[in-house]
Amino acid sequence: MRCFSCLHETDVPKGTTKSISVRSSPFASTDQDVRKSGSELNSENLSYVSSKSSTRISLASMSQIQSNLRDFTLDELKTATRNFSRSHMIGEGGFGCVYRGVIRDSEALYKRIDVAVKQLGSRGLQASGLEMLFATCYLLDLGWSDTMMPEYLLFISSHSLNSFLVDGATKGHKEWLTEVNFLGIVEHQNLVKLVGYCAEDDERGIQRLLVYEYMVNRSVQDHLSQFKAPLPWITRLKIAQDAARGLAYLHEGMEFQIIFRDFKSSNILLDDEWNAKLSDFGLARLGPCDGVSHISTAVVGTVGYAAPEYIQTGRLTAKSDVWSYGVFLYELITGRRPIDLNRPKNEQKLLEWVRTHLSDIKKFELILDPRLNGRHSLKSAQKLAAIANRCLIRHPKLRPKMSEVLEMVNRVVEKSRIPYKESSQKMAMEGLPDKI
Repeated sequence: MRCFSCLHETDVPKGTTKSISVRSSPFASTDQDVRKSGSELNSENLSYVSSKSSTRISLASMSQIQSNLRDFTLDELKTATRNFSRSHMIGEGGFGCVYRGVIRDSEALYKRIDVAVKQLGSRGLQASGLEMLFATCYLLDLGWSDTMMPEYLLFISSHSLNSFLVDGATKGHKEWLTEVNFLGIVEHQNLVKLVGYCAEDDERGIQRLLVYEYMVNRSVQDHLSQFKAPLPWITRLKIAQDAARGLAYLHEGMEFQIIFRDFKSSNILLDDEWNAKLSDFGLARLGPCDGVSHISTAVVGTVGYAAPEYIQTGRLTAKSDVWSYGVFLYELITGRRPIDLNRPKNEQKLLEWVRTHLSDIKKFELILDPRLNGRHSLKSAQKLAAIANRCLIRHPKLRPKMSEVLEMVNRVVEKSRIPYKESSQKMAMEGLPDKI
Protein backbone atom coordinates (compact mmCIF):
# COMPACT_ATOMS: atom_id res chain seq x y z
CA MET A 1 0.00 0.00 0.00
CA ARG A 2 1.23 3.46 -0.84
CA CYS A 3 0.26 6.50 1.21
CA PHE A 4 1.04 10.14 0.74
CA SER A 5 2.98 12.03 3.35
CA CYS A 6 1.07 14.59 5.36
CA LEU A 7 2.41 17.62 7.19
CA HIS A 8 0.83 20.08 9.57
CA GLU A 9 -0.26 23.33 7.93
CA THR A 10 2.68 25.26 9.32
CA ASP A 11 5.11 22.78 7.77
CA VAL A 12 3.58 22.82 4.32
CA PRO A 13 5.74 24.61 1.75
CA LYS A 14 3.76 27.07 -0.28
CA GLY A 15 3.66 26.86 -4.05
CA THR A 16 6.09 29.09 -5.83
CA THR A 17 4.77 31.82 -8.04
CA LYS A 18 6.19 33.62 -11.01
CA SER A 19 5.41 37.07 -12.29
CA ILE A 20 4.47 36.75 -15.93
CA SER A 21 2.89 39.17 -18.32
CA VAL A 22 -0.75 38.94 -19.26
CA ARG A 23 -0.73 38.32 -22.98
CA SER A 24 -3.78 37.47 -25.00
CA SER A 25 -3.43 34.09 -26.68
CA PRO A 26 -6.82 33.37 -28.26
CA PHE A 27 -7.57 29.72 -27.64
CA ALA A 28 -9.31 29.50 -31.00
CA SER A 29 -6.03 29.57 -32.83
CA THR A 30 -4.01 27.23 -30.59
CA ASP A 31 -3.62 23.43 -31.01
CA GLN A 32 -6.27 22.00 -29.64
CA ASP A 33 -18.05 -3.00 3.58
CA VAL A 34 -18.81 0.42 4.57
CA ARG A 35 -18.75 1.00 8.28
CA LYS A 36 -14.99 0.78 8.62
CA SER A 37 -12.83 1.08 11.69
CA GLY A 38 -10.74 4.22 12.02
CA SER A 39 -7.64 2.48 10.74
CA GLU A 40 -9.43 0.98 7.74
CA LEU A 41 -11.06 4.27 6.76
CA ASN A 42 -7.89 6.28 7.10
CA SER A 43 -5.63 3.78 5.39
CA GLU A 44 -7.56 3.62 2.12
CA ASN A 45 -5.07 3.47 -0.73
CA LEU A 46 -4.97 6.86 -2.41
CA SER A 47 -2.85 5.70 -5.32
CA TYR A 48 0.27 7.83 -5.22
CA VAL A 49 3.01 9.05 -2.94
CA SER A 50 3.95 12.68 -2.65
CA SER A 51 5.63 14.20 -5.68
CA LYS A 52 8.23 15.68 -3.35
CA SER A 53 8.51 13.03 -0.65
CA SER A 54 8.02 9.29 -0.58
CA THR A 55 7.97 9.10 3.22
CA ARG A 56 5.31 6.70 4.39
CA ILE A 57 3.28 7.46 7.47
CA SER A 58 1.83 5.06 9.96
CA LEU A 59 -1.88 4.36 10.22
CA ALA A 60 -1.80 5.89 13.69
CA SER A 61 -0.38 9.13 12.28
CA MET A 62 -3.04 9.20 9.56
CA SER A 63 -5.77 8.65 12.12
CA GLN A 64 -4.38 11.44 14.27
CA ILE A 65 -4.41 13.86 11.36
CA GLN A 66 -8.06 13.08 10.65
CA SER A 67 -9.19 13.23 14.27
CA ASN A 68 -10.65 16.69 13.70
CA LEU A 69 -13.54 15.10 11.76
CA ARG A 70 -16.63 14.20 13.75
CA ASP A 71 -18.06 10.71 13.37
CA PHE A 72 -21.81 11.37 13.45
CA THR A 73 -24.48 8.79 14.13
CA LEU A 74 -27.37 8.51 11.71
CA ASP A 75 -29.78 9.51 14.48
CA GLU A 76 -27.84 12.73 15.06
CA LEU A 77 -28.14 13.68 11.40
CA LYS A 78 -31.81 12.72 11.26
CA THR A 79 -32.41 15.08 14.17
CA ALA A 80 -30.30 17.80 12.54
CA THR A 81 -32.30 17.66 9.29
CA ARG A 82 -35.72 16.78 10.76
CA ASN A 83 -35.48 13.28 9.37
CA PHE A 84 -34.17 14.54 6.03
CA SER A 85 -37.28 16.60 5.43
CA ARG A 86 -37.80 17.82 1.87
CA SER A 87 -38.39 21.26 3.33
CA HIS A 88 -34.74 21.20 4.41
CA MET A 89 -33.41 20.07 1.02
CA ILE A 90 -31.15 22.69 -0.52
CA GLY A 91 -29.68 20.77 -3.43
CA GLU A 92 -29.62 17.57 -5.41
CA GLY A 93 -26.96 16.12 -7.67
CA GLY A 94 -25.19 12.99 -8.84
CA PHE A 95 -24.09 12.10 -5.31
CA GLY A 96 -27.56 12.43 -3.81
CA CYS A 97 -29.46 15.08 -1.85
CA VAL A 98 -28.10 17.91 0.30
CA TYR A 99 -30.01 19.12 3.36
CA ARG A 100 -29.60 22.08 5.64
CA GLY A 101 -29.25 21.08 9.26
CA VAL A 102 -28.32 22.29 12.71
CA ILE A 103 -25.89 20.49 15.02
CA ARG A 104 -24.42 21.19 18.43
CA ASP A 105 -20.85 22.41 18.63
CA SER A 106 -18.66 19.59 19.96
CA GLU A 107 -16.71 22.03 22.14
CA ALA A 108 -19.61 24.21 23.33
CA LEU A 109 -22.84 22.23 23.54
CA TYR A 110 -24.94 25.37 24.01
CA LYS A 111 -23.78 26.61 20.61
CA ARG A 112 -25.56 25.51 17.45
CA ILE A 113 -23.95 25.36 14.02
CA ASP A 114 -25.63 25.45 10.62
CA VAL A 115 -24.38 22.66 8.36
CA ALA A 116 -25.05 21.10 4.98
CA VAL A 117 -25.61 17.34 5.10
CA LYS A 118 -24.96 15.45 1.87
CA GLN A 119 -26.58 12.02 1.69
CA LEU A 120 -25.44 9.42 -0.80
CA GLY A 121 -28.39 8.37 -2.94
CA SER A 122 -29.28 4.79 -3.81
CA ARG A 123 -27.57 5.14 -7.19
CA GLY A 124 -24.67 7.12 -5.82
CA LEU A 125 -23.26 8.09 -9.20
CA GLN A 126 -21.18 11.20 -9.55
CA ALA A 127 -20.85 10.36 -13.21
CA SER A 128 -23.22 7.71 -14.46
CA GLY A 129 -23.06 5.05 -17.11
CA LEU A 130 -23.89 7.78 -19.61
CA GLU A 131 -20.34 9.13 -19.25
CA MET A 132 -19.33 7.68 -22.59
CA LEU A 133 -22.25 9.36 -24.33
CA PHE A 134 -21.56 12.67 -22.59
CA ALA A 135 -17.86 12.50 -23.44
CA THR A 136 -18.66 11.76 -27.06
CA CYS A 137 -21.10 14.66 -27.20
CA TYR A 138 -18.47 16.88 -25.62
CA LEU A 139 -15.96 16.07 -28.35
CA LEU A 140 -18.54 17.11 -30.90
CA ASP A 141 -19.09 20.27 -28.87
CA LEU A 142 -15.36 20.94 -29.20
CA GLY A 143 -15.79 20.86 -32.94
CA TRP A 144 -14.62 17.33 -33.71
CA SER A 145 -15.77 16.10 -37.09
CA ASP A 146 -17.59 12.82 -37.55
CA THR A 147 -14.48 11.36 -39.19
CA MET A 148 -12.49 11.99 -36.02
CA MET A 149 -14.94 10.19 -33.75
CA PRO A 150 -13.95 6.56 -34.50
CA GLU A 151 -10.47 7.16 -33.10
CA TYR A 152 -12.00 8.36 -29.85
CA LEU A 153 -14.44 5.46 -29.71
CA LEU A 154 -11.49 3.08 -30.09
CA PHE A 155 -10.05 4.72 -27.00
CA ILE A 156 -13.31 4.10 -25.18
CA SER A 157 -13.39 0.43 -26.14
CA SER A 158 -9.74 -0.03 -25.20
CA HIS A 159 -10.48 1.26 -21.72
CA SER A 160 -13.41 -1.16 -21.33
CA LEU A 161 -17.01 -0.16 -20.91
CA ASN A 162 -16.73 -1.43 -17.35
CA SER A 163 -14.89 1.75 -16.44
CA PHE A 164 -18.03 3.65 -17.40
CA LEU A 165 -20.85 1.25 -16.56
CA VAL A 166 -19.87 0.66 -12.96
CA ASP A 167 -21.85 -0.35 -9.93
CA GLY A 168 -23.40 2.79 -8.50
CA ALA A 169 -23.08 1.93 -4.83
CA THR A 170 -19.41 0.99 -5.16
CA LYS A 171 -18.57 4.15 -7.07
CA GLY A 172 -20.61 6.32 -4.73
CA HIS A 173 -18.81 4.89 -1.72
CA LYS A 174 -15.44 5.48 -3.37
CA GLU A 175 -16.30 9.15 -3.94
CA TRP A 176 -17.63 9.47 -0.39
CA LEU A 177 -14.39 7.98 0.92
CA THR A 178 -12.30 10.25 -1.29
CA GLU A 179 -13.92 13.32 0.25
CA VAL A 180 -13.38 12.02 3.78
CA ASN A 181 -9.72 11.27 3.06
CA PHE A 182 -8.91 14.52 1.26
CA LEU A 183 -10.97 17.04 3.23
CA GLY A 184 -10.05 15.33 6.49
CA ILE A 185 -6.43 16.32 5.82
CA VAL A 186 -6.40 19.51 3.74
CA GLU A 187 -7.65 22.78 5.14
CA HIS A 188 -7.66 26.14 3.40
CA GLN A 189 -9.70 29.33 3.42
CA ASN A 190 -10.92 28.63 -0.12
CA LEU A 191 -11.95 25.00 0.42
CA VAL A 192 -15.30 24.14 1.96
CA LYS A 193 -14.70 22.70 5.43
CA LEU A 194 -15.75 19.10 6.07
CA VAL A 195 -17.13 18.92 9.62
CA GLY A 196 -17.64 15.17 9.75
CA TYR A 197 -19.12 12.04 8.23
CA CYS A 198 -21.47 9.15 8.90
CA ALA A 199 -21.38 5.54 7.66
CA GLU A 200 -24.07 3.41 9.23
CA ASP A 201 -26.74 0.82 8.47
CA ASP A 202 -30.45 1.32 8.95
CA GLU A 203 -33.69 -0.18 7.64
CA ARG A 204 -33.00 1.31 4.19
CA GLY A 205 -29.54 -0.22 3.96
CA ILE A 206 -26.09 1.34 4.09
CA GLN A 207 -26.11 5.08 4.72
CA ARG A 208 -23.18 7.31 3.81
CA LEU A 209 -23.28 11.01 4.62
CA LEU A 210 -20.95 13.99 4.72
CA VAL A 211 -21.41 17.08 6.90
CA TYR A 212 -19.99 20.40 5.69
CA GLU A 213 -19.98 23.98 6.85
CA TYR A 214 -23.12 25.69 5.55
CA MET A 215 -22.53 28.13 2.69
CA VAL A 216 -25.29 30.70 2.90
CA ASN A 217 -25.03 32.14 -0.61
CA ARG A 218 -25.12 28.84 -2.46
CA SER A 219 -23.10 28.29 -5.65
CA VAL A 220 -21.68 30.69 -8.23
CA GLN A 221 -23.76 28.92 -10.86
CA ASP A 222 -26.92 29.84 -8.95
CA HIS A 223 -26.02 33.53 -9.15
CA LEU A 224 -25.12 33.41 -12.82
CA SER A 225 -28.56 32.05 -13.65
CA GLN A 226 -31.39 34.30 -14.77
CA PHE A 227 -33.29 33.68 -11.53
CA LYS A 228 -30.89 35.41 -9.15
CA ALA A 229 -29.72 39.01 -8.86
CA PRO A 230 -26.53 39.38 -10.94
CA LEU A 231 -23.20 39.27 -9.15
CA PRO A 232 -21.47 42.70 -9.18
CA TRP A 233 -18.33 42.84 -11.31
CA ILE A 234 -16.01 43.44 -8.36
CA THR A 235 -17.52 40.34 -6.68
CA ARG A 236 -16.85 38.27 -9.80
CA LEU A 237 -13.23 39.33 -9.74
CA LYS A 238 -12.98 38.34 -6.07
CA ILE A 239 -14.54 34.95 -6.86
CA ALA A 240 -12.03 34.41 -9.68
CA GLN A 241 -9.24 35.20 -7.23
CA ASP A 242 -10.58 32.93 -4.48
CA ALA A 243 -11.11 30.02 -6.87
CA ALA A 244 -7.60 30.41 -8.31
CA ARG A 245 -6.16 30.49 -4.80
CA GLY A 246 -8.00 27.30 -3.87
CA LEU A 247 -6.79 25.45 -6.97
CA ALA A 248 -3.23 26.72 -6.54
CA TYR A 249 -3.22 25.35 -3.00
CA LEU A 250 -4.41 21.93 -4.17
CA HIS A 251 -1.84 21.80 -6.97
CA GLU A 252 1.20 23.39 -5.35
CA GLY A 253 0.60 24.27 -1.70
CA MET A 254 1.21 20.87 -0.11
CA GLU A 255 3.72 18.03 -0.11
CA PHE A 256 1.30 16.12 -2.35
CA GLN A 257 -0.71 17.37 -5.30
CA ILE A 258 -4.47 17.06 -5.63
CA ILE A 259 -6.16 17.36 -9.03
CA PHE A 260 -9.73 18.55 -8.54
CA ARG A 261 -11.01 17.01 -11.81
CA ASP A 262 -14.51 18.51 -11.59
CA PHE A 263 -13.91 22.25 -11.34
CA LYS A 264 -17.08 24.14 -12.34
CA SER A 265 -19.30 27.00 -11.19
CA SER A 266 -21.73 24.72 -9.33
CA ASN A 267 -18.82 23.40 -7.23
CA ILE A 268 -17.77 26.88 -6.12
CA LEU A 269 -19.81 27.93 -3.08
CA LEU A 270 -20.16 31.35 -1.45
CA ASP A 271 -20.25 32.09 2.27
CA ASP A 272 -22.06 34.93 4.03
CA GLU A 273 -19.28 37.37 3.08
CA TRP A 274 -19.19 36.17 -0.55
CA ASN A 275 -15.89 34.38 -0.15
CA ALA A 276 -15.64 31.57 -2.69
CA LYS A 277 -14.71 28.02 -1.66
CA LEU A 278 -14.23 24.88 -3.72
CA SER A 279 -16.53 21.99 -2.85
CA ASP A 280 -17.32 18.40 -3.88
CA PHE A 281 -14.05 16.46 -3.96
CA GLY A 282 -15.59 13.12 -4.89
CA LEU A 283 -13.75 12.96 -8.21
CA ALA A 284 -10.44 14.39 -6.95
CA ARG A 285 -7.25 12.41 -7.52
CA LEU A 286 -3.73 12.59 -6.21
CA GLY A 287 -1.35 13.99 -8.80
CA PRO A 288 1.45 11.95 -10.40
CA CYS A 289 4.69 11.13 -8.60
CA ASP A 290 7.90 12.94 -9.34
CA GLY A 291 9.11 11.95 -12.79
CA VAL A 292 5.65 10.79 -13.93
CA SER A 293 3.89 13.06 -16.39
CA HIS A 294 0.26 12.09 -15.83
CA ILE A 295 -2.29 9.75 -14.32
CA SER A 296 -4.23 7.41 -16.60
CA THR A 297 -7.82 7.22 -15.42
CA ALA A 298 -11.39 6.76 -16.60
CA VAL A 299 -12.78 9.96 -18.09
CA VAL A 300 -15.19 11.61 -15.67
CA GLY A 301 -16.23 15.17 -15.03
CA THR A 302 -18.72 17.62 -16.48
CA VAL A 303 -19.49 18.31 -20.12
CA GLY A 304 -18.16 21.69 -21.17
CA TYR A 305 -15.40 21.91 -18.55
CA ALA A 306 -13.17 18.87 -19.14
CA ALA A 307 -9.88 19.50 -20.96
CA PRO A 308 -9.74 18.10 -24.51
CA GLU A 309 -6.57 16.06 -23.97
CA TYR A 310 -8.13 14.38 -20.93
CA ILE A 311 -11.28 13.55 -22.88
CA GLN A 312 -9.23 12.17 -25.77
CA THR A 313 -6.68 10.10 -23.85
CA GLY A 314 -7.74 9.72 -20.22
CA ARG A 315 -4.41 11.26 -19.20
CA LEU A 316 -4.99 13.52 -16.22
CA THR A 317 -2.70 16.34 -15.07
CA ALA A 318 -3.11 19.52 -13.05
CA LYS A 319 -3.29 21.36 -16.38
CA SER A 320 -6.72 19.75 -16.86
CA ASP A 321 -7.94 21.87 -13.93
CA VAL A 322 -6.30 24.92 -15.51
CA TRP A 323 -8.40 24.42 -18.66
CA SER A 324 -11.57 24.17 -16.55
CA TYR A 325 -10.62 27.37 -14.76
CA GLY A 326 -10.32 29.14 -18.12
CA VAL A 327 -13.84 28.06 -19.03
CA PHE A 328 -15.04 29.34 -15.65
CA LEU A 329 -13.50 32.77 -16.24
CA TYR A 330 -15.56 33.13 -19.41
CA GLU A 331 -18.62 32.15 -17.38
CA LEU A 332 -17.93 35.03 -15.01
CA ILE A 333 -17.37 37.44 -17.91
CA THR A 334 -20.41 36.46 -19.96
CA GLY A 335 -22.86 35.12 -17.38
CA ARG A 336 -23.37 32.11 -19.68
CA ARG A 337 -22.97 28.39 -19.12
CA PRO A 338 -20.37 26.42 -21.11
CA ILE A 339 -23.13 24.64 -23.01
CA ASP A 340 -26.65 26.05 -23.19
CA LEU A 341 -29.00 24.34 -25.64
CA ASN A 342 -31.69 26.95 -24.97
CA ARG A 343 -29.75 29.58 -26.90
CA PRO A 344 -29.57 30.06 -30.69
CA LYS A 345 -27.49 27.34 -32.36
CA ASN A 346 -24.46 29.56 -32.97
CA GLU A 347 -24.44 30.60 -29.30
CA GLN A 348 -24.93 27.22 -27.59
CA LYS A 349 -21.22 26.49 -27.08
CA LEU A 350 -19.67 29.23 -24.99
CA LEU A 351 -16.06 28.93 -26.17
CA GLU A 352 -17.02 28.87 -29.84
CA TRP A 353 -19.28 31.90 -29.42
CA VAL A 354 -16.67 33.86 -27.45
CA ARG A 355 -14.00 33.06 -30.04
CA THR A 356 -15.80 35.16 -32.67
CA HIS A 357 -15.77 38.25 -30.42
CA LEU A 358 -12.10 38.54 -29.50
CA SER A 359 -10.83 40.38 -32.57
CA ASP A 360 -11.68 43.94 -31.51
CA ILE A 361 -12.97 45.91 -28.53
CA LYS A 362 -16.45 46.59 -29.92
CA LYS A 363 -17.06 42.90 -30.52
CA PHE A 364 -15.61 42.03 -27.12
CA GLU A 365 -18.11 44.29 -25.34
CA LEU A 366 -20.91 42.18 -26.82
CA ILE A 367 -19.92 39.13 -24.77
CA LEU A 368 -20.05 40.92 -21.39
CA ASP A 369 -22.94 39.84 -19.19
CA PRO A 370 -25.81 42.21 -20.13
CA ARG A 371 -27.26 41.88 -16.63
CA LEU A 372 -24.35 43.97 -15.36
CA ASN A 373 -26.00 46.94 -17.14
CA GLY A 374 -22.64 48.56 -17.82
CA ARG A 375 -21.53 48.32 -14.18
CA HIS A 376 -18.16 46.80 -14.96
CA SER A 377 -14.59 47.64 -15.88
CA LEU A 378 -14.00 46.89 -19.55
CA LYS A 379 -10.23 46.94 -19.02
CA SER A 380 -10.30 44.34 -16.24
CA ALA A 381 -12.73 42.21 -18.26
CA GLN A 382 -10.25 42.20 -21.16
CA LYS A 383 -7.42 41.22 -18.84
CA LEU A 384 -9.49 38.43 -17.33
CA ALA A 385 -10.28 37.17 -20.83
CA ALA A 386 -6.55 37.23 -21.66
CA ILE A 387 -5.90 35.03 -18.62
CA ALA A 388 -8.69 32.69 -19.71
CA ASN A 389 -7.08 32.42 -23.15
CA ARG A 390 -3.79 31.39 -21.54
CA CYS A 391 -5.61 28.67 -19.61
CA LEU A 392 -7.35 27.46 -22.78
CA ILE A 393 -4.25 26.87 -24.87
CA ARG A 394 -4.74 23.54 -26.58
CA HIS A 395 -1.38 22.04 -25.60
CA PRO A 396 -1.46 21.44 -21.82
CA LYS A 397 2.27 22.00 -21.30
CA LEU A 398 1.90 25.55 -22.62
CA ARG A 399 -0.80 26.45 -20.10
CA PRO A 400 0.37 28.31 -16.99
CA LYS A 401 0.43 26.67 -13.56
CA MET A 402 -2.32 27.75 -11.18
CA SER A 403 0.20 29.68 -9.05
CA GLU A 404 1.01 31.71 -12.16
CA VAL A 405 -2.67 32.15 -12.95
CA LEU A 406 -3.27 33.36 -9.39
CA GLU A 407 -0.46 35.88 -9.75
CA MET A 408 -2.09 37.27 -12.91
CA VAL A 409 -5.56 37.42 -11.35
CA ASN A 410 -4.17 39.12 -8.24
CA ARG A 411 -2.83 41.93 -10.40
CA VAL A 412 -6.18 42.39 -12.15
CA VAL A 413 -8.05 42.48 -8.84
CA GLU A 414 -5.58 44.90 -7.25
CA LYS A 415 -5.76 47.35 -10.16
CA SER A 416 -9.56 47.13 -10.20
CA ARG A 417 -9.89 47.97 -6.50
CA ILE A 418 -8.27 51.40 -6.81
CA PRO A 419 -10.75 52.97 -9.28
CA TYR A 420 -13.58 51.13 -7.51
CA LYS A 421 -12.73 52.72 -4.17
CA GLU A 422 -12.22 56.17 -5.73
CA SER A 423 -15.52 55.96 -7.62
CA SER A 424 -17.38 54.74 -4.52
CA GLN A 425 -16.05 57.61 -2.42
CA LYS A 426 -16.90 60.19 -5.09
CA MET A 427 -20.43 58.89 -5.62
CA ALA A 428 -21.03 58.69 -1.88
CA MET A 429 -20.09 62.36 -1.57
CA GLU A 430 -22.43 63.25 -4.43
CA GLY A 431 -25.23 61.07 -3.08
CA LEU A 432 -25.26 58.93 -6.22
CA PRO A 433 -25.63 55.17 -6.41
CA ASP A 434 -22.41 53.29 -7.07
CA LYS A 435 -22.44 52.33 -10.76
CA ILE A 436 -19.06 50.67 -11.10
